[in-house]
Amino acid sequence: MRKKTTFSLLILICIAILMSSYISASQNTTYNWYCKRNKEHKQPTVDPNMQWIENYNGYYVDKAHGDSSEEKVIYLTFDAGYENGNVEKILDVMKQESVRGAFFILGHLITSHPELVKRMAEEGHTVCNHTNRHKDMTQIGEFEAFREELEALENLYRETVGYQLAPYYRPPEGKFDQRSMEYANRLGYKTIFWSLAYADWDNNKQPEAKAAKAKLLENIHNGAVILLHPTSATNAQILGDLIRELKAQGYRFGTLDELTETS
Repeated sequence: MRKKTTFSLLILICIAILMSSYISASQNTTYNWYCKRNKEHKQPTVDPNMQWIENYNGYYVDKAHGDSSEEKVIYLTFDAGYENGNVEKILDVMKQESVRGAFFILGHLITSHPELVKRMAEEGHTVCNHTNRHKDMTQIGEFEAFREELEALENLYRETVGYQLAPYYRPPEGKFDQRSMEYANRLGYKTIFWSLAYADWDNNKQPEAKAAKAKLLENIHNGAVILLHPTSATNAQILGDLIRELKAQGYRFGTLDELTETS
């Protein structure tokens, strides 16, 4: 009887170890965020394996303004790591069109063009955390190291520009795992992904303006969180027309505060 009990106990211990290893591996699985575009102007669905982001204050679309909502709202967001002349052009267009957006910035942009970053804040845009050095945050195992990377940008922004960074975070290259999402949430950040983007980031391979504008308009949907790179010459060229066309379709441009309160 004693041998049977001991054997059963060993089996339970082995199962517990295997389950622990499985959970640990699951937490460390790296995902690359994406949303499948559609031309029916409907909110995209997300891979079921990534839906858990909502458990850690992750957002990618405004669900309160869904396909059946009468009010039409979208969100312009930009990942800005450096300036090549086009970021300023993007800001000029947004000022001219009286549109506010969110800029996820890196430390390099603050140190190289503090006046540009200050302009973002003073013209009413939401300035957010894209990490200090554009590191793969899924490779950071310790919470304190994760905190250091985000707080380094917070401190640099406050000391250089004189403002407080907004509590919104976007992981570099859209790479994330359960651990990094939990860390960001623990630091008081809401992680902002997107529901509409296109290949605009390669300055040596910029899409043709007419095709780029058509792609964005064909795939627009209510509650869309649009990701653009402000270093893109194509985006600088088409943004004014894009904004005016979206306004003509009845869309207004919301803020991340609104997105995270209503979703």
